[in-house]
Amino acid sequence: MAQVVIRPPKARPGDRIAVLSPSFAAAGAYPAVHEQAMRRLAEVTGLVPVEFPTTRQVGAPAAARAADINAAFADPSIRAILAVVGGEDQITVIPHLDADCARADPKPFLGYSDNTNLHHWLWSLGIASFYGGSSQVHLGPGPSLDDVHARSLHAALVGGEQLDVTDPGESEDVGFDWGDPRALGEFGEREATEPWSWYGPARSVTGPSWGGCIEVMEWILTAGRGPGSPDALAGGVLLLETSEELLPARNVGWIVRSLGERGILRAVDAVLVARPPVSDHVRRPSAEERRRLRDEQRDVVAEVLGRYNPDAVVCVGVPFGHTRPQWILPHGGIITVDGAAHRVRADYT
Repeated sequence: MAQVVIRPPKARPGDRIAVLSPSFAAAGAYPAVHEQAMRRLAEVTGLVPVEFPTTRQVGAPAAARAADINAAFADPSIRAILAVVGGEDQITVIPHLDADCARADPKPFLGYSDNTNLHHWLWSLGIASFYGGSSQVHLGPGPSLDDVHARSLHAALVGGEQLDVTDPGESEDVGFDWGDPRALGEFGEREATEPWSWYGPARSVTGPSWGGCIEVMEWILTAGRGPGSPDALAGGVLLLETSEELLPARNVGWIVRSLGERGILRAVDAVLVARPPVSDHVRRPSAEERRRLRDEQRDVVAEVLGRYNPDAVVCVGVPFGHTRPQWILPHGGIITVDGAAHRVRADYT
């Protein structure tokens, strides 16, 4: 993980933050949620949101979306970048990006899901970022921001402190449809969380993180854009989470197995696996079935990780990724995974 040497400086209250749509321009499709998100972003961080030409342009070409990313890095008045939401075609944006712009003025970048593409691109340039954050999912909907999201958002953008990653005690897979007026003032259906599951030795690991949404990681590795050698991840913390596509547990296991065959699982010293979504607007299994689906994914991932790296400290169920409340976590930054104290601590410097 030696190539990640730059942790971009924090923004200051009054600075400008670019709000971009590198994937789906949900801000244009559902402007009411987006505009509420912009007000809340300013209130929580003290930053001034700035939109770019494709922020609200649904169906913008990949080159145009890349031009906005390049422009945000090139503009010295922009001190941070937040993605509106994920999507499924950001992999086509990456070839149009200007590495020299990002290297010349590194800035905190926040996003998740399809934005795994941008996180891995920045990591390849030696620039750390923050996995999580979405104006359309975590800032705009509902009566307010979740506390854990607000604290990690502030820490990632302006605070820079260290925080214990804790369980908020409740979780939702999906909120109201963004076209539904209730999305502006109500959370989705929430349920109590289960205790996190721990595997591996009772030791503490502190190291830089790397990973993201496993479906997107599969695409990135297929395109030949992964780390040149698993040795680059040695001693690090692997982040794994699954998307709203609701892959069956066996498919998740197959992807994780491929990471093992590539040498990635053996290289890292710790793994954080997110609480997975198991329902959406169309598919809402019973509470018992949802629990079973989460348990199935936990068990298959834990089995594969144990087969390839029994010495890794593994924690399953952490609230980052595609469920809400969501913790924003360092990507390329430092995370401590303590298998003895059953504690996770993130460094947002």
